[in-house]
Amino acid sequence: MKKFVADHPFADPDVAARKIVEIANGVEAVQDGRIYTERVNAPFLAAGGNGEDLSAGIERAIALGWLWLHESGTYVKFTDSGAALFAWN
Repeated sequence: MKKFVADHPFADPDVAARKIVEIANGVEAVQDGRIYTERVNAPFLAAGGNGEDLSAGIERAIALGWLWLHESGTYVKFTDSGAALFAWN
């Protein structure tokens, strides 16, 4: 008998990274434009992601130059390239 395994929508790190920056764009920043990672985690998980997808997505967003991660891991911040993803001309 085959066991049913649900697909998770953010298994691809590129897709996860885009969802993470989309969520972060809707979160109110605190001091110096920083966004608490916890404010991104919960909506990402609620959208169907898991912890592994979240980590891979954040790493990918950093590698793509969209986010900067504070050394504490508590905050992310948009880079100029990341902010440009949501700039409308």
